[in-house]
Amino acid sequence: MATTAQNDFFKSNVLGHPAGLFVLFFTEMWERFSYYGMRALLILFFTTSLTDARPGWGWPQDHAYALFGSYTALVYLSTMIGGYFADKLIGYRWAVIVGAFLMTMGHASMAVETPFFIYLGLTLLVFGTGFFKPNMTSIISEMYKDRPEKKDGAYTIFYMGVNAGAFFGILLCGYLGEKVGWSIGFGLAGIFMLFGLLQFYFSQNIFGTIGLSPKMAEKLALANSDAMEINTNIASEEDVNKKEVADKRVPFAPWQLVIIAVCSLLGLVWVINDPASKISYGKVNFFKWGDTDYSNAAILTALVLFFILLIYRIVQYSYVTRQKMLAVTFFATLTFCFFAVFEQAPGTLTMFANNYTDRVLTGNASLIFLVVNSLIAVVPLAIITWVLYMLFRQTFKNYALANIFLGLSFVIIWCITIWMLVKDFYSAGYLELSDSTLMALKIDKVLNPLTEIPATWFNVLNSLFIITLAPLFSKWWESKYNPSANAKFGIGMILLGLGMGFVAYGGKDIVPGATTASVSLFWLVFVYLFHTMGELCISPVGLSYVSKLVPGRMIAFMFGVWYLAIAIANKVAGIIGESSTDIAKEEGIGNFFFIITIVAIAVGVISIVLNKPIKKLMHGVR
Repeated sequence: MATTAQNDFFKSNVLGHPAGLFVLFFTEMWERFSYYGMRALLILFFTTSLTDARPGWGWPQDHAYALFGSYTALVYLSTMIGGYFADKLIGYRWAVIVGAFLMTMGHASMAVETPFFIYLGLTLLVFGTGFFKPNMTSIISEMYKDRPEKKDGAYTIFYMGVNAGAFFGILLCGYLGEKVGWSIGFGLAGIFMLFGLLQFYFSQNIFGTIGLSPKMAEKLALANSDAMEINTNIASEEDVNKKEVADKRVPFAPWQLVIIAVCSLLGLVWVINDPASKISYGKVNFFKWGDTDYSNAAILTALVLFFILLIYRIVQYSYVTRQKMLAVTFFATLTFCFFAVFEQAPGTLTMFANNYTDRVLTGNASLIFLVVNSLIAVVPLAIITWVLYMLFRQTFKNYALANIFLGLSFVIIWCITIWMLVKDFYSAGYLELSDSTLMALKIDKVLNPLTEIPATWFNVLNSLFIITLAPLFSKWWESKYNPSANAKFGIGMILLGLGMGFVAYGGKDIVPGATTASVSLFWLVFVYLFHTMGELCISPVGLSYVSKLVPGRMIAFMFGVWYLAIAIANKVAGIIGESSTDIAKEEGIGNFFFIITIVAIAVGVISIVLNKPIKKLMHGVR
């Protein structure tokens, strides 16, 4: 019965996959549009001068990095809460709906631009992403549980939706935020999150019984079960028990739960307190007692307790499981190192683009950029619109309202894209428009034609390069030259370091303390090219190794450790960004990136050198 229900998804398909996958594709696309669109603007908004033509908050860069690092860390930590509520209480579907609603309200709040609403918006976005992010992939997993041979293709398509959303979010929200107004950029992100919510809500029945609340799913399972299915399930459970009976189980003792609670509380309060104490210049500090600040002591205590508990639990397991968990811990450490550097993109790299990069183009350079920018905007949008048409053909009859909302969102996105391109060609002097047309399009008349690339634009290169290079890397992994796990992580870290090396070299002549410079934009292009290749070596394969190395009953716990590593990495990325201001003043911004280059390459070399011992810990898992 269950298998039949799963196969029903494939009766109505798009490009060989269930139409429901593409409902998730577009919902995730708009969620990533909103997240990355806002993310690209945030630090620029905080640091832009109060006297600028589009005034920001005029914060010091270190304050902005501190808040941004805490925000991104909390986004990853909140996925544990969202996953728990979905598994135990409301189901995947309502978790997605609740998350999308919270994010919509979060973006709407940020569009107001006052301190209260900015902080409220960030809080809503943290919890919204926590509910949304882990449960979309859970729905896909359920859809394909009886078609494992098609699961890789499904996740590839879904991942394209992720990158398409990130690409257009950065391109359009970044452009509107920088060129028109911050609130427009923040608000646009919320509008498309709302479209994603409405599309998902009105088409959710396409998923059948998948993603319902645990109680509802249990009732339906009891109503539809038959003896053959029950016997099959019992047999499979017995097989699993036989396989794992020899593996020592280590339940959490009460004292271990207490340590987890203490670590969680200390870590959470510290992540919130760190930017609060800096922004308020010490007026708000939860760890200050008298004249002494215990912030560093608190977080070090939490980290030490966590590692003691992790080591204690690992040594309690059977020999093989213990060694595999050590391998996972090693890879989680490398992932932490990777994201601590990779997440400089919305921070120090965006500020480098804003302050130190020559982004003003004239003559042939201007024309070439405008043509290339038009192609990279219109061609992907046309392809995705074609996929939208294919989905309409399969689902419009049964889910008309969902399709209308989805279609309306694409009409708006096309209008904004065409408006942006027309405005750029006019501003560069390659297009003549009458006064009435300028007024209708709300485009200001320009006196000195030129093209200025938005500082946020460079972030779109990551998504563009992923879409371009992912098939090549996929072929590499499937070939006889497929590197070992350690080699992939090592190559990824070395590519990451080399990417930073380009901007380090480009900024070598910027004198210490300089606030502006005119470095060639091509150094940043190379940064994102190499960083994307590094990401393709690490990000897609990391969780795969967790699922292969860890027994099924422990996957949830180790996934938690994995996401904790990424959360800490995001916060450390903010801390690294804070140090950039002092290093730039004393030694020059080029030296800051050079230090990161050396560290990243060194970590990559260490990973490759440790290939044999880590391979032994994996016990044949590839």
